Formats: sequence, structure tokens, C-alpha cells
Amino acid sequence: MKKLSEIYKALGIAFTFPIIIKDANGKLTYYGDSEGFWARWELDANGIATYYENSNGYWRRSKLDAEGNETYYEDSEGYKRGTPKSTNQ
Repeated sequence: MKKLSEIYKALGIAFTFPIIIKDANGKLTYYGDSEGFWARWELDANGIATYYENSNGYWRRSKLDAEGNETYYEDSEGYKRGTPKSTNQ
């Protein structure tokens, strides 16, 4: 993923560090600093992070049921728990 600061520069958009983007509910969805570190979050409708990744190559993903309980989790280090929805019968 290209750093947001690079995209801003290419588009001629003025910015300062850190770059912080929040959703309409004030939840953090992107952070980038002057050292090149960045992180981004994907949130569900309830504002719970279901995906996270950063510039160090780490990522994690979780699936939640209708009540907000985690049913599956996996990350870039190979850790998994729960059952992926695609394998439920």
C-alpha cells in the first residue's frame, strides 16, 4: 500500500504529520507519521475494528456475529482461532 503522505504530495494536498483520519463517529481509521509508519483500520457498523494492517507488514482480521461476538480471528503471524464462515456447514 502506498503511504498516504505520498498520495497527498502527488495530488498537491497540504498536510502535516501525524496524518490522522477518523470516521464520522470519531473512530481512528488511519494513522501515518513522519518516520514512515502507517496503520489503517476497517470498522464494522458498530465501530469495532474487523481489520488492521500496518507498514511493518502485520495484519489481523476478525469476523463477528450479529451480537458482536468474535467467531473467527487470523493474523499475519499465522495465528488462527474460530471457524471461517466459508467452512461452516
